[in-house]
Amino acid sequence: MSLSLLSRYAFFAACVLFTLASLPFLAHDWLWPFALTTGVLSLIGVFDLLQQRHAVRRNYPILGNIRYLVEGIRPEIRQYLLESDSDALPFSRAQRSLVYARAKNEASDKPFGTLIDVYESGFEFIGHSMRPAPLADPAAFRVVVGGPQCTQPYSASIFNISAMSFGSLSANAIRALNQGAKLGNFHHDTGEGSISPYHREHGGDLVWELGSGYFGCRTADGRFDPERFAAQAQSPQVRMIEIKMSQGAKPGHGGILPKHKVTKEIAETRGILMGEDCISPSRHSAFSTPIEMMQFIAQLRELSGGKPVGFKFCLGHPWEFMGIAKAMLETGILPDFIVVDGKEGGTGAAPVEFTDHIGVPLREGLLFVHNTMVGLNLRDKIKLGASGKIVSAFDIASVLAIGADWANSARGFMFAIGCIQSQSCHTNKCPTGVATQDALRQRALVVPDKAQRVFNFHHNTLRALAEMLAAAGLEHPAQLEAKHLVRRISATEIKLFSQMHVFLKPGELLTGEVNGQFYSRMWQLARADSFEPQSEVAA
Repeated sequence: MSLSLLSRYAFFAACVLFTLASLPFLAHDWLWPFALTTGVLSLIGVFDLLQQRHAVRRNYPILGNIRYLVEGIRPEIRQYLLESDSDALPFSRAQRSLVYARAKNEASDKPFGTLIDVYESGFEFIGHSMRPAPLADPAAFRVVVGGPQCTQPYSASIFNISAMSFGSLSANAIRALNQGAKLGNFHHDTGEGSISPYHREHGGDLVWELGSGYFGCRTADGRFDPERFAAQAQSPQVRMIEIKMSQGAKPGHGGILPKHKVTKEIAETRGILMGEDCISPSRHSAFSTPIEMMQFIAQLRELSGGKPVGFKFCLGHPWEFMGIAKAMLETGILPDFIVVDGKEGGTGAAPVEFTDHIGVPLREGLLFVHNTMVGLNLRDKIKLGASGKIVSAFDIASVLAIGADWANSARGFMFAIGCIQSQSCHTNKCPTGVATQDALRQRALVVPDKAQRVFNFHHNTLRALAEMLAAAGLEHPAQLEAKHLVRRISATEIKLFSQMHVFLKPGELLTGEVNGQFYSRMWQLARADSFEPQSEVAA
């Protein structure tokens, strides 16, 4: 016991004794700095003994504080000193370095060979051709979005800025992203926080995301306001409307921006009152069934003047999406596009259980949606976007190969404007001014410089994609198919994605002769009049 006490209190006792012993000799100039230091440490030790929040500090006065100091800088120590190039936390140093290099127009080539273990299960690659194709112009990598019911189709780039709201991101971050989108002729998703003045400042193409809070087009009680929606949606800068059903990082979870964080600008942008919590419900109030959802899509299309209208979601219960598909057939109303968000997507803040254990990963969700549309002969009428941890040309190619028409990236473009993955987005203390409303912090983000980096990242990534396509013998991303993507599944076997997954044939769900029990079962469970499954089938 005595040795234990000595180890716990020895340093504290030494500081106290040195301070007391030095008091009579403070006239000596060389002594008082040491006495002052031990005196301050003694006071800290007394406070540690008296405080009741931390047991470590009570048992180890003074020294116990070292634990909390080290814990506070642990993420930085790990990121800068201990993390390997391949540790994905959530993005690896290699991924971040690639984005930084392309954003700065620096060479991203790598010497000496790959660091990836190509014999490890899960390794993926694109099959190349013995006869590479001519290198295509990345500016031609576009897709026309707008089905037969759309009168203002939009020619979209195949690589765009995913949803990030003003309020989550700073004003300067929004400015830089939108100016970069303008320079590169690609679109910028507003996120559910509505269209701020900073989205409009540089005139870049916008996709207006409409969440369950209907920010920017809501009544006083938080319901959808058609007149306010039409007033903004008909702006020439708004090219498409996207209904947010769920978000990959926290599907099925609403949001709240506490009233003390609601600034005047955020209140004006979202159409809410100062001094009140900003609530984003977990479900929409404008519709409650798949059929009503299709009718809402038709209403938004009409109010916007015929612009493309679609929805974004993270796949959860498969029968719910098939219920939406049945509603398309029953009403004859089709969305112009669907964006599939993977659970690996990012967020400003979410409960850990949701981030880790709710939602279907991107590829499985994308493949299911693609197959369903093919099985209903609707795939050529509805375009598919994909989002979720996409930062490289290979990331884009892999989702295009299994069904997407274009890809969106949020954190990739955040890296391009200076994000260092400090994971402090929810604290309002972002060190680079990207995810904060602190005016002094966001001043560090210089808009013209970062806008050019956004353009560079987009341009150089698509140029890398063009080179990959040429190596595969292809001239346009639309030619990518599952047979071009390959995965190692064991130490001795690799398979094409076309061999690994079930791919429905056109019209297969309509004929009832479905290749795969899972799709047949989900189709039977689905209802157009409700998101609930068919009870008699479920039983």
